[in-house]
Amino acid sequence: MKTALITGASSGIGKELANIHASNGGNLVIVARSEEELNELKSKLESQHKVNVHVIVKDLTAPDATQEVYDEIKEAGIEIDYLINNAGFGGIGKFHERDWSSDQNMILLNVMALTHLCRLFTPDFVNRNSGKILNVSSTASLMPGPMQAVYFATKAFVRSLSNAISQELSETNATVTNLMPGATETDFGKTSGMDKTSLFDQTASAKDVAQAGYDAMLNGDMDIKTGLSFSQKAMLATIPFTPKKVLLKMVEKMQQPKD
Repeated sequence: MKTALITGASSGIGKELANIHASNGGNLVIVARSEEELNELKSKLESQHKVNVHVIVKDLTAPDATQEVYDEIKEAGIEIDYLINNAGFGGIGKFHERDWSSDQNMILLNVMALTHLCRLFTPDFVNRNSGKILNVSSTASLMPGPMQAVYFATKAFVRSLSNAISQELSETNATVTNLMPGATETDFGKTSGMDKTSLFDQTASAKDVAQAGYDAMLNGDMDIKTGLSFSQKAMLATIPFTPKKVLLKMVEKMQQPKD
């Protein structure tokens, strides 16, 4: 019986990952800001799958939040086998016009919290010579993102970090998987404003994205792209051959709200 720590577990891909892991008989530590939604998920999973679910209500952008999560888990005597860094958010708009506090929190959550949790748990995995990390990045990590400059940059950081740590751990039985979903049917589209753009005309189900990521994590894959339509796959395939200025204009256009 493996125990998974999942951040951003109250909705979307994180919630689906929790459902998948519990259905496999695994215990959970679920982290998010919404106490009510976490407790509802805890009751459901414990009732349906007879697993143990530990709830931690935490805003991961707060100072020392990640250390507090780690310390609480240690004090509870819980051993984490899978670290799933799912929490994150985006926001549309020109960089110089966006609210700085929002972008700062985006960096704190998407980059700092994820990185610190990796740093906290990786030594445990190395010492045990076992453990898996799943970091939820995005296909946005593969290119710059005019109109979402900070979000795309944070996801590029996650991809780079995940791949680098994966190589560093290659002589151990610990693995790091970088999940890169395309547009997915979650609250992300609404909160970021992306649901009003052509990128979200075709969305993948959060359940399918979560399953693909979970399976890749179990396999120890370094990267997994999922939730992409044929046209989206074709576009990504052309990125290495597209002049950067042309690519930037394409991305900017796709992220303009539709009339």
